[in-house]
Amino acid sequence: MKLQEYRSKEILARHGVPMLDGGTATTPEEARAAAERIGGPVVVKAQVLVGGRGKAGGVKLAASPDEAEERAREIIGVDIKGTTVKTVLVAPAADIAHEYYLGLILDRASRAITAIASAEGGVEIEETAKTKPEAILRLPLHALIGLQEHQVRRIGFFLGIPAD
Repeated sequence: MKLQEYRSKEILARHGVPMLDGGTATTPEEARAAAERIGGPVVVKAQVLVGGRGKAGGVKLAASPDEAEERAREIIGVDIKGTTVKTVLVAPAADIAHEYYLGLILDRASRAITAIASAEGGVEIEETAKTKPEAILRLPLHALIGLQEHQVRRIGFFLGIPAD
């Protein structure tokens, strides 16, 4: 199953995981309204089920509701790797000190849910996998038991996240 970012956030929020305020928009005007509700700088992100959204122009920062509307106008309707953008996510922009990548995928070869982590960030994760595979941790998870505490510690250690 592939989930768009906003749908993943909805599921996580329903299960008690704290999420930043945000909203989806299918028009530039809806993006403006979401940015007004959020207040402050926002990021406008294409909701398509392909990698490389940022490099393809599908992720843009906006300092104001006016800019959010304009960024949405630039993104909605654009083709990103064969998929037309119909929806954008408008979310609070963050001041990022360091970017990490953590994802869960279905590894068809091993037929297991696999956690993938990298301290290199996720913008170029496919390229990192090719050129620097040692920078990526692949950790198969047991389908019935799920993610265990020792595996979380291993991921944190691999990423260099302090224990405290």
